[in-house]
Order: sequence, then C-alpha cells, then structure tokens
Amino acid sequence: MMVANSLRESVTTYCAKIGTDSMLVQGAGGNVSWKESDTLWVKASGTWLADAEVKDIFVPVDLPELQKEIKAGNFAVVPQVKGETKLRPSIETLVHALMPHRVVVHVHAIEALAYLVRENAESQIKEKLDSLFEYVMVDYQKPGEALAQAVGQALVKSPNVQVVLLKNHGVVIGGDDVAEVEAALSLLSETLSLQPLIFANTQPVLEELCLKNGVKYKPVEIEKIQNLVLDAALFEQVKTAWALYPDHVVFLGHQADCYESVEQLENEFRIDSACDLIFVKGLGVYTKAALSAAKQAQLQCYYDVIVRQPKQVALGSLNQQHITHLLDWDAERYRQQIAK
Repeated sequence: MMVANSLRESVTTYCAKIGTDSMLVQGAGGNVSWKESDTLWVKASGTWLADAEVKDIFVPVDLPELQKEIKAGNFAVVPQVKGETKLRPSIETLVHALMPHRVVVHVHAIEALAYLVRENAESQIKEKLDSLFEYVMVDYQKPGEALAQAVGQALVKSPNVQVVLLKNHGVVIGGDDVAEVEAALSLLSETLSLQPLIFANTQPVLEELCLKNGVKYKPVEIEKIQNLVLDAALFEQVKTAWALYPDHVVFLGHQADCYESVEQLENEFRIDSACDLIFVKGLGVYTKAALSAAKQAQLQCYYDVIVRQPKQVALGSLNQQHITHLLDWDAERYRQQIAK
C-alpha cells in the first residue's frame, strides 16, 4: 500500500540515510513514523530503516482509534492496521501515537546511549542538555505497553517536549518535518559526543581456535571488536555489564560467554550448549559460524557504547526480570525470526 507524497518521500530518504549510520541505527533497531490525516505510518517490526528506499517497510495504522484507546488509558491496545499487509507495526507504535509531532524518530543513538546506560545518567545529561532542549527522561521499561504508558505519563507533565530520553534504550525526537527532527538529533548527538578509547592492536592472537574435540572457531570479522578481550578493562565490562539495553539482549543473549583462558574453555566446553560467540581473555573474540547481519550490528553497537565509558563508571545493566520479559516475549521472538 503505497502513497506518493512529499512527506513520505522525505521520511523515506531520511530513513535510508540514518539506517546506514551505525552511530544512529543498528540493524532492525529504531523506528520512524509520520502522521497523515487519520493515518499513522510507522516502520514495520523487524524491518531495517536502511531498506526504506528499496522496500515497503511502513505500515498504515488507524490513528484516531489508537488515540482514543490511549486517552482511555488502554496501553494494551493492538494498533489496527489499514489495508492488507503481512507486516506488523513496530513494537513502539503507541509511543509514536503519543507524540504530538507530525514526524517522530526513535533511534538508539550511540552518543546518547553511552550516557543512558550509566547509573547516574540523569545528572550527567542534565549538565549537558538543560540549556539546549526541553526534554524528559523516562526510566527503563519493557518496550511496548509499559514503555508507552511511562512516556504518556511523562508527556502529561511536559506536553511541549521535543526530545524523550529512554534510559537503557535510546531517544525519541519529534518535529513538524524531517528537517526539524534531523537538526535536533544532530545537535543532541553533537552535544553528547564522547571521545572513544583508542587501541593500537585490533588483531586476535590466533586466526583459528581449534579445540581438542575438533570444534573450530574463527575470529569475528568486525573492526576493533577484538579489543573487547585484548584490553583487560573492556573484558571486565563484557563479563559484568553485558545486558545494557533491549536489542542487545534480544539478538546477542543475556550474558556473554567469557573465558579467562583456552584451558578454561577446554574444561568447560559443552558441544550441546556451545554459544555462537565466545570471548577468550587476551586471545580473541570467536564465532563458530558467520554472525548474522543483525548480530554483527548489535556487537558493533555494544563496542561503540563500551569504549565511550570513562574508567570506574557505574553502568546500569538490565536486571533478570527485564531480561526474562524480553526473551519470553512473542513480539521479540518475531523480530528474531525476521532477522534470520
């Protein structure tokens, strides 16, 4: 179901642009919408913004019906799709409907996310942004109903905000058009910009990891990822601060498979429960088979967030309840299946 108009064209062009910028969008993460009369056009769940110009990734939703249910406090409402499509509206469709702006963009922008995963995120961001934006910050909630309700409550208190910051998740920005949203997102990222750690050596120690039982692992072929184990401080972060935000948990699991040595790996390895991805301290990050594009995107995202953390910073990982809610959720299993 395609509708040709200048707003759709500008949104589509912008989606394709940011969809290939790993500092803003990673794989199927993020979603974009625009409102047109009584229709909310929103990115379909599991689709990639990078494909906006070559695939029909947007779903039309009945906006008045959605707004009526939200006004009545029904945040469990299922968005009613217009027309025939096999695609599902984004998990975050209600957040898009809540925002009063014509164009709404939700992304996991690295520069913002690097702050939002910290325990003291609110005070640090306040220092940076208070003179630039009217914004609200929302504590971590499970995407979907719980998050929409929390955002709705925040917008009641601050109805004029353009920027919503989601702890351990990302940012939502609204505007009258794409240009306004793009300017705000650029200023936000620029203001929160952090200098990443720089490392001289990015090569794994072994080009192939051959275990005694014949199982072979190859190094992950992503630039700089090997620093996660070649640097002792980063390796500790991988072990203790892995589950930082939803997409990371959904696509890479709730815990990293870490080993202090090859000897430990040999002793603890179980072929029936072997992970796709293993981290061996001082040696390398390895995988049994080529990682999917979705997993690669999330691994790169994690690296970009972690190398922007100062020493001794306290990170706020998702707790076990948060993780269980994500991994046992049909909406996220659907996204995992689409990613395959």
